[in-house]
Amino acid sequence: MNLIQIGLVDTTGHIDAALIRATAAALNVQVARDVAPFWAVHASVFVLPDPTHVPPGVWPVRLVAELPPPEGGFHLTRHNQPFAKVKATPDSDHWTKEASHEVIEMLVDPSGNRLKASRSIEIVDGRIQDGPGEFEYLVEACDPCESAQCAYSIQGIAVSDFITPNFYDPLATPGTRYSFTGALNAPRQIAPGGYISWIDPDSQQWRQLQYFDPAAVPTIVDLGLDTAASMRTWIHARMNSRGGEATAAAATQRNGALFQSAQRRRSNISISGVARAKNYF
Repeated sequence: MNLIQIGLVDTTGHIDAALIRATAAALNVQVARDVAPFWAVHASVFVLPDPTHVPPGVWPVRLVAELPPPEGGFHLTRHNQPFAKVKATPDSDHWTKEASHEVIEMLVDPSGNRLKASRSIEIVDGRIQDGPGEFEYLVEACDPCESAQCAYSIQGIAVSDFITPNFYDPLATPGTRYSFTGALNAPRQIAPGGYISWIDPDSQQWRQLQYFDPAAVPTIVDLGLDTAASMRTWIHARMNSRGGEATAAAATQRNGALFQSAQRRRSNISISGVARAKNYF
């Protein structure tokens, strides 16, 4: 078994160290318990104490103060090795869900170029439905259900929902999970706040279904021909150039109840941990 090492590292020097440690522990649970059975990936997530030192073989997830356009979260080094950047500020814990998002997508598609063929989709009368053709979709494991409304909590840490391989099934079948939380109830469905990208078979250009505003109908936009080594980094750059990535990010932050519940859970776990530690003196 090839065990991937992922290092969570604070480059700002301002994020609560206890929250970073708790997040790394929660992501370990998520990868081993939730993601691995569906996507056959195996990884260990730990805290990197020094952003200036990344050991060989480690894929870093860098907590940064800013992500200027046209940057997205996923990156490749000059040697085409994956790493991620997540915007984090000391006054918010929303970054934990974004870190989960980036870890899962790096593990499922380290190069940012994985495609999966499945039935086409279209929008009819404001609703997403299957089309008559076939598309090659970019496998972005969290984007179709990336909204905080689809997220869940592990040990008081908010983490991202993610699609399963059955998301690309030709038809819906009873009892099948299309996302881990069950937020998606059929193949190729996009939850409000999410999106999906594919190559148009006729023009060979990229198109994207965007469902950023839950109060509006989803739309399909043309992104053009990709011109980068990683299709995912190119798509994120194109989205940022049009304001799409910022709109998507804003749409994911609409579940205050989840983050409040996660904070209460972390507080209770901390109190219990202090009491439990007395058993070992």
